[in-house]
Amino acid sequence: MDNKMDTGHDRAAGYEKLSARFGSRLQTSDAVRLHHAHSTTWHKAEPPDAVVFPNNTGEVAEIARICSAYSIPIVAFGAGSSLEGHINAPLGGVSIDFSNMAQVIEVVPEDLLAVVQPGVTRERLNEELRATGLSFPIDPGANASLGGMVATRASGTNAVRYGTMAENVLALECVTASGEIIRTGTRARKSAAGFDLTRLIVGSEGTLALITEITLKLRGVPDYTLAGVATFESVAAACDCVISAIQLGLGIGRLELLDAAQIKACNSYSKLDLQEAPTLFFEFAGIEAAALAEFALFQSLLEDCGATSVDWATDADHRSRLWRARHQAYWAVTAAYPGRTSVVTDACVPISRLAEAIEETRADMTQMQLDGTVLGHVGDGNFHVILMVRPEQHDEMARAHHFIDRISERAIRMNGTCTGEHGIGQGKRAMLAREAGASLDLMRGLKLALDPTNILNPGKLFL
Repeated sequence: MDNKMDTGHDRAAGYEKLSARFGSRLQTSDAVRLHHAHSTTWHKAEPPDAVVFPNNTGEVAEIARICSAYSIPIVAFGAGSSLEGHINAPLGGVSIDFSNMAQVIEVVPEDLLAVVQPGVTRERLNEELRATGLSFPIDPGANASLGGMVATRASGTNAVRYGTMAENVLALECVTASGEIIRTGTRARKSAAGFDLTRLIVGSEGTLALITEITLKLRGVPDYTLAGVATFESVAAACDCVISAIQLGLGIGRLELLDAAQIKACNSYSKLDLQEAPTLFFEFAGIEAAALAEFALFQSLLEDCGATSVDWATDADHRSRLWRARHQAYWAVTAAYPGRTSVVTDACVPISRLAEAIEETRADMTQMQLDGTVLGHVGDGNFHVILMVRPEQHDEMARAHHFIDRISERAIRMNGTCTGEHGIGQGKRAMLAREAGASLDLMRGLKLALDPTNILNPGKLFL
């Protein structure tokens, strides 16, 4: 999509209007602007011209109307934890920071739902829910804002059981590029009324609308939880076990893979003594008898697939210790390579191709002489690679770019996707074009219909 903005309008006049309306809640200092372009990413920071902090939906609509009138780009900002340059402002403009819109508006235990503002983080929501016996289970790892999680269609460690944000959002309140406030969806669990606009907005990465309120599905906290780790001689053997477990239909709550290099980094960082070998982290939860029965079947699969060791626990402290390595994986790798920059990418393939995809990825890493680890939410075919690179070494960066392209191309060739949860942002626009093919024109048409002047997060998704 053409990212050039209309220069016939005077942006300065638009910024003056925003400043007059929002006063100190419109900030232009270098530090604030840079903060709103920096995230856990290797993409170069591209700060906005200004950052504005709205307090409610009406103010977001006001901002959108002013920006629309003066062709000022708008980039939504939650917690800044995205990985593909989503919060960058390559064409300048305004970053809308939703940190002042961080209220849990309503919890309805009888309907298993909560209504929240976009600035609420997943950890904050679960703190609010603690006394209800309910939880919001989508866990992308970072303490992301729920608005950002909707925008990027986040998932995470619980996706194999609960799905992604697409399956857990019932309704949205949004502001369009022209400043109109709209609602999509209802509190009903299903609907056959018209287009599913909620699913259109979920995963649109801030390019179609600004999310100002979210109605989420909640789940009951399981009465019984069993967690464990199993080690294997090879990644292929671990993946074969994953494939068998999914094909058997076991009700696994979480199923994660860390390769030997990742385990080594985690042992050092988290002061653990795990065997430095490809390792599956698993969890069963629910009614105790059912969870134990399914775990017994899983133990048989582990034995058949050649697991070299299995450790499991039901008490909270032991389970927490077992999962510590997975939760701290990113920081463990960065600590293992001081002075380097992380390059994080992901892909998702059909379960039957998972072992092949990961083995070929690891072979590429060795051949290209790149340092890093492989891990991921392998229960749904999604895996990640964390490369640790030296940006000043141009040859190494070129190899890293080529390596990431090969991961994406391989996934697409296997009838998978170039990203299972990180999104497209700036980093994978070429791969989206390759993956989507002719349907990319339909996406462009939808973008044009909802945002004809291309002010909502321009420079993302489309080349």
